[in-house]
Amino acid sequence: MVGYYKSDPTDYVLLYKNGRAVRQGAGIAFYYWAPSASIVSVPTSTIDAPFILNETSGNFQTVTVQGQVTYRIAQPKTMAGILNFTINPRTRKFISTDPEKLGQRIINAVQAEIRAELLKLPLSDALRQAAGIAAAVLIQIKADETLAAMGVECLNLFINSIKPTPEMAKALEAEYREGLQQRADQAIYARRAAAVEQERRIKENELSTQVTLAEQRKHLVELDGLNNTKQAEFEAKANDISLTPWRNTDPKVVLALAMKLIGENAEKIGNLSITPDLLGMLMSTEKKG
Repeated sequence: MVGYYKSDPTDYVLLYKNGRAVRQGAGIAFYYWAPSASIVSVPTSTIDAPFILNETSGNFQTVTVQGQVTYRIAQPKTMAGILNFTINPRTRKFISTDPEKLGQRIINAVQAEIRAELLKLPLSDALRQAAGIAAAVLIQIKADETLAAMGVECLNLFINSIKPTPEMAKALEAEYREGLQQRADQAIYARRAAAVEQERRIKENELSTQVTLAEQRKHLVELDGLNNTKQAEFEAKANDISLTPWRNTDPKVVLALAMKLIGENAEKIGNLSITPDLLGMLMSTEKKG
């Protein structure tokens, strides 16, 4: 029975006849004799393998790691010699479960590396470093000799989430909320302390201003008193100087001059009363002179 097979460009096909590969290549088409032919089809396109893993952090806390690894079979002929990728030409389905095992083998390798990375970190750090863990694991997977020997190339690795258990998540949330509350309280205390400090500075400034004003007033009073004293001294000296010429003058002359001045300024004097007593005093002064 003669059959015809045409492969896709992303499939590397090997046609075996009597246990020997007679045709091979990507996207090839051929006729085959069904009773003696076996067709192996190894996909060379990229394959995404999602995973969900339960692991333990460095401080013995259980976490769930969810992600995806992207790989391709870079050496399909090598892979065909390790796992059975033989297909039914009519249905184009694999006749064994080996192709499914490949994805699991890769996930097992990824899991081993993720476990090693998580054991280096406490839970709090592991929850925040998903991207860093994924990058470190990808480097290790690319250098894995077992996968390289199978002809597998890992292209990328994503860790979508690292989650703790529900109980631990609640505990972390409570701890985080408590931390936020403490920081809020500290902020309130800091504002109060700043307000008290500002009020103290204001009062110190006011007191300093009052002291300065008091010292200035004291200086002003002292200066005013000094000025008044100086002025009184100057006036006394002036009076003394102005009276000096009259000290040795005859009292009669002084009296005569006084009467003369009174007469000259008579128009400025409204009433002048000379009582007997005053007249007697003047006469007594004249007699004594």
